[in-house]
Amino acid sequence: MSKNSRNVMSFDGGIHPAGDGKSLSAGSPVRKAPLLDRYTVVISESVGKPPKPVVKAGDEVKKHQLIAEADGFVSANLHAPTSGKVIGIVDVQGAMGMPVPAIQIEADGKDEAAEPMPALDWRCAPVSDLLKRITDCGVVGMGGAAFPTHVKLSPPPEKEVDTLILNGAECEPYLTADHRLMLENPGAVLEGAAISAKILGVKNIYIGVEVNKVDAIEALNRNAADFGVRVVGLKVQYPQGSEKQLIKAITDREVPTGGLPMDAHCVVQNVGTAAAVADAVCRGIPLVERITTVTGEVVKNPGNWLLKLGTPVIEAIRFAGGVTAEPGKLIMGGPMMGFAQKNFDVTICKNSSGVLLLPQSESIAYGSAGCIRCGRCVEGCPMNLVPCLLGNAIEAERFELAAQNHVMDCLECGSCAYVCPAHRPLVQHMRRAKAEIRKQSKK
Repeated sequence: MSKNSRNVMSFDGGIHPAGDGKSLSAGSPVRKAPLLDRYTVVISESVGKPPKPVVKAGDEVKKHQLIAEADGFVSANLHAPTSGKVIGIVDVQGAMGMPVPAIQIEADGKDEAAEPMPALDWRCAPVSDLLKRITDCGVVGMGGAAFPTHVKLSPPPEKEVDTLILNGAECEPYLTADHRLMLENPGAVLEGAAISAKILGVKNIYIGVEVNKVDAIEALNRNAADFGVRVVGLKVQYPQGSEKQLIKAITDREVPTGGLPMDAHCVVQNVGTAAAVADAVCRGIPLVERITTVTGEVVKNPGNWLLKLGTPVIEAIRFAGGVTAEPGKLIMGGPMMGFAQKNFDVTICKNSSGVLLLPQSESIAYGSAGCIRCGRCVEGCPMNLVPCLLGNAIEAERFELAAQNHVMDCLECGSCAYVCPAHRPLVQHMRRAKAEIRKQSKK
């Protein structure tokens, strides 16, 4: 394992964002949101093909009922977050800023659940049954990528996986949803880890947690041995929770250029995803709600909420007491890798880890200047790239040069842009280059 001088696991590079904002909500226990009159559930909530709606306007639905069916292997089922009547399928604003189709449900106030799927004894059940249950319940990665979990737990036969790593680092500033999950429901995280490990056929199971979450580490360690799990303390450093950095920190293996975690014989899963796996297998509950951090200096009562899919963001903010001042920016996710919104018309999805309202003083759009060759971006890059060189190449539209210098390995973590004194839009440059290279590769 890769260790630093304080004997905690880490990786080379990375940054330490000033004032990480976690204290605003870290001490807030998860609260269940009250039932709303209407939910707008985005249909495509995962990587891959969107599921096909199986309901129409006027249909009565129960909570947990299938409302959109996976269309192919890399796709995910979608279920009703509450009981009520389907109003229709409408286009709404997605978290990425583009219009997306969504199923609107008018709640009947009963929150009546459909007949649950039978609980499975995961220790005895065949792997095929466990995978089918995870597929049926629409479980996806809840750390941000929203990759269908049944796909991640089905690596190709030629890929020899021997290690499962659960990501409990939660290195993104302001976000504390995973922290509260590990602290309040460690059993579900551990059980989900054990189920996932059985499916993968691996014995090495780790949960990486940054050492600023000592209470969560202690909560997990009480029963970790019962599930064959080792809890690993990680240095507080961004982006500690990135898959490649977790693998390096915990196993000292490196994912090859252009490769995936399975190329380093690892599978990485978010702790929230593991808990959702446990809910699906042990309780027959599909993924229809998640813990989301609603926070920011202008939020009256920052905290963590158990929100149903389709909850309007404006309602989530209202649950937290509203705002104390005019916000400067709304971000879905965290400030480093989240997406700024043009309005409050978005809704909670399976990967909505946070709703962040920044004050106007933290939302200033700086003008960019030329690179001063200070090297800070090089020191901060967790992938050992040279962002300043890449930025210059991309500005000159020399995409081939950017490709030769491994721009496709960029995590888009924002470390380079954060430390740049010239305020260069380096992440936007990297995204542009990657999109152009992918486009050219298809010709």
